[in-house]
Amino acid sequence: MAASSVVRSFPKQKSRLGREEARWFYILIAPWIIGFTVFTAGPILASSYLSFTHNDPVNWPPIWVGTANYELMFGSKLFWQSLRVTAYYTVLQVPLSILAAIFVALLLNQKVPLLSVFRSIYYLPAITPAVAVALMWGWVFNPSFGLLNGTLYGFFHIVGPKWLVQPELVIPTMTIMGLWQFGGSMLIYLASLQNIPTQLYEAAKIDGANFWQQTLHVTIPALTPVIFFNMILAVIGSSQIFTPAYILTQGGPQYASYFYVYNIYQNAFTYISNMGYADALSWVLFMIMLLLTLAAFKSSHFWVHYEAPNEGR
Repeated sequence: MAASSVVRSFPKQKSRLGREEARWFYILIAPWIIGFTVFTAGPILASSYLSFTHNDPVNWPPIWVGTANYELMFGSKLFWQSLRVTAYYTVLQVPLSILAAIFVALLLNQKVPLLSVFRSIYYLPAITPAVAVALMWGWVFNPSFGLLNGTLYGFFHIVGPKWLVQPELVIPTMTIMGLWQFGGSMLIYLASLQNIPTQLYEAAKIDGANFWQQTLHVTIPALTPVIFFNMILAVIGSSQIFTPAYILTQGGPQYASYFYVYNIYQNAFTYISNMGYADALSWVLFMIMLLLTLAAFKSSHFWVHYEAPNEGR
């Protein structure tokens, strides 16, 4: 009888403990839920409504204009120019940043002296403030007194190109500037390299594979899940580039660096201060990123190789 009473009381104690844990869970997570609702979800929902209004912060309330903002957008030459410039930058930046990060991760995965120092040096640019980085590269690429052109002329008597002044060179120059900050993705690749089973390399060596064959047929396929993850982040990040254009070129010359987010900023705070039009631009960018991400996930079935689950477990 005593044993049966203990068994009957056990589910009640368990359910009481579960309710207590659930109550504390909601109490502790409440600050995050409130912050997310007020500062993230709320503004997102508000911007979706405001994209259909003429929203001048000085004259309140917003005026409902329906799809006028979207019609104006798709008929704007600056909209299409900003889309072309951002797409051009993304096409250059994303593959080059992935290749650079993988190459440096492979180098830092070797057993060399002062390895931790080199890893810190390569990661340091990733945590450097963006404004400071833009100002530094502006000094390096300045066509008149920049460090790069000064070195070319001083040592080789070569007149350097007008990096940030010549329209066709602006995006390649900013791509070089962006490649400098691959430290974050490099660390992810480095951690993934150290997680590749050594048995795969031993089997490849037995089959006579050299270093480059091992890299091509073992390392890269094993890294494809991480490459896919970093590719998504790189596409999203490159579509949001703003600081170099704002600090160095102000969208010029001849709108050659008129990035999409810079276009949003100009319409929100500079031109006519129409927040509704800027909200519409933001939602179009969100939809483009959503479609690109979905397309990337669809294509991942053909080239991303995930580790097969262990059937013995």
